[in-house]
Amino acid sequence: MAWRGLHLSRPSRLRFADGQITVSQDAGETRLPLEDLAWVVIDTPQASLTAALLSACMQAGIVIIFTDARHMPNGMALPFHTHHRQAAIAALQLGTGDGMRRRLWQTLVRSKIANQAAVLARCGGDSTALRAMAGLVRPGDAENVEARAARHYWGTLFANFVREDASDPRNAMLNYGYAVLRGAVARGLVAAGFLPSVGLHHASQLNPFNLADDMIEPFRPIVDLAVWQATTVGARPELEMGLPDRQTLAGILLEPTRMGSETVTVLVATETAAASLVRAMEATSCKPLLLPDLTAP
Repeated sequence: MAWRGLHLSRPSRLRFADGQITVSQDAGETRLPLEDLAWVVIDTPQASLTAALLSACMQAGIVIIFTDARHMPNGMALPFHTHHRQAAIAALQLGTGDGMRRRLWQTLVRSKIANQAAVLARCGGDSTALRAMAGLVRPGDAENVEARAARHYWGTLFANFVREDASDPRNAMLNYGYAVLRGAVARGLVAAGFLPSVGLHHASQLNPFNLADDMIEPFRPIVDLAVWQATTVGARPELEMGLPDRQTLAGILLEPTRMGSETVTVLVATETAAASLVRAMEATSCKPLLLPDLTAP
């Protein structure tokens, strides 16, 4: 079972040999069993990898995330659907009615806002308003409570912060963490047999990951908390996101989180959430849907 990730920030040569990924760098050579890996972040332009390795990673269900010249994730490679019930799951997904989709979106948004409230509480902020907002979300969130909650949340979590300000290093860190998380969520959905382009709420014809962008919402506060801890706890004289920040955010999938009565890694949580979405659609009920719970002690 895959349980670890690989973040590459130095010049590297990658190849596939004997069921392992072989990483050659100036300091030497490292080998990792492919079956242990869930994700690889290639965070350097000075990396080369063989077609044999790419094919082996896709066969093993590993997501590969690439970054641009500014070290921001700008693409990923995912395997084709290999689930043994692929056709049945796709039919179930496509056959899910609008009413059920709206209720599932309601559940996702409520969970996101509840987790945002939990982050505020952990950071010493007042979470009362957000907890109240979570209860106001209706099926489909036609009143856009999610956006109202976001305005309150960001204004309370960070001082002098605008989410759309590209010059703020906190936004760069958030986007980096979200991209890694999005890759893991998409990986879990594909492994469960879903078509990631067919969303519950997101429906852009240009977005191949609409469903991933739905399911990621309750997970986002996990990244928010990590960024708050990195930028608020202690002084940060640097003005840009550095390599230690990127390494921390690339490892966000190994952080613990609550799923129901269990504590699991975020990576396992993405897989569990995807599998529970299948059960929810089969039962035409939101009750089977398992999502990360930051409100749990």
